[in-house]
Amino acid sequence: MPRVTVHRKAHFNAAHRLYRKDWSDKKNFEVFNKCSYPNYHGHNYELIVSLTGEIDQETGYVYDLGMLKELIRVEIEEAFDHKNLNVDVEDFKEMNPSAENISVVIYNKLRKHIPSNLDMEITLYETPRNFVSYSGK
Repeated sequence: MPRVTVHRKAHFNAAHRLYRKDWSDKKNFEVFNKCSYPNYHGHNYELIVSLTGEIDQETGYVYDLGMLKELIRVEIEEAFDHKNLNVDVEDFKEMNPSAENISVVIYNKLRKHIPSNLDMEITLYETPRNFVSYSGK
């Protein structure tokens, strides 16, 4: 049976600040540069959720993309869109909201709703040229 990958794109806008509370402002700037400025900064994040699996013979789907659209809206867009990730999102109260960490949080939020027979990968664009991918490994 062929395995096919389906993709759903979404986006959200959010602010964040990369810093460690236990470091001085100087060290934070040395490591995170402008991303450590105390007044935060924002991104227009682009998200791609990819699911890979066998095609269901009855529906012709790997996964219903309408259901995936709704899942992303409820679990990710409503939680992150127009939020300050450091302040408004519980997952990042003690975790630096780097693109890497955001992708893992998104993966974990969605994975619990996706059937285990499907492989999942998250691709998160922080800018058009900076992006990360995470597949649970």
